[in-house]
Amino acid sequence: MSVSVKICGINSPKAAEAVLSAGADFGGLVFFPASPRHLGLDAARHLAAMLRGRVRIVTLMVDPSDAAVEEVVAAVSPDLIQLHGNETPERVAAVAGRAKRPIIKVLAIDDAADLRRAHAYLEVADYVLFDARPDASASRPGGLGAAFDWQLLAGFSLKRPWGLAGGLTAENIARAIRIARPGFVDASSGVEDAPGKKNPDKIAAFVRAARNAQYTDTSAGAA
Repeated sequence: MSVSVKICGINSPKAAEAVLSAGADFGGLVFFPASPRHLGLDAARHLAAMLRGRVRIVTLMVDPSDAAVEEVVAAVSPDLIQLHGNETPERVAAVAGRAKRPIIKVLAIDDAADLRRAHAYLEVADYVLFDARPDASASRPGGLGAAFDWQLLAGFSLKRPWGLAGGLTAENIARAIRIARPGFVDASSGVEDAPGKKNPDKIAAFVRAARNAQYTDTSAGAA
């Protein structure tokens, strides 16, 4: 079984074309002003038009207001919404109801206790994505190139599809998949030359390496 691949932080037509050429499954558009990958609505609308029907479009937001959710959904019409902030299960349910889209809830991981938090979201999120917990001084919750101990996920199962993010590159993705056995993987900084500067060759190499990193336990990631 091979994992699905998401490339996040697409912020230019060149990056969008690279994601499509590489054959990724999901393409992420970021709506968070503190991020170097942040998009305005007009740019996002254009990129979504390029991606639509060829990858599943994911809009990433951090603790969004109701108005922000409605604005982004109206402009982009995403396939999924990724919530990357401190959203409670109740807030995730409210966003899902307002947006009428499946939700990917990102959870910051530092130790095994953090994994147990995922169970609180099983009834409200369609996917769970585990990312490295940022340093207390960080200005944003992800896309920082930091990884966590993948051994924490060895043998882990969840009654929702779950994915792995945080510091993933073409060089380490096979090992990460072998250890954690996620249902999908998510890369952003690991396919860039600098924050917000996607490299088409790195995107292609990452998708290729993830596709080739197969495992046989079909129950992993969506038990």
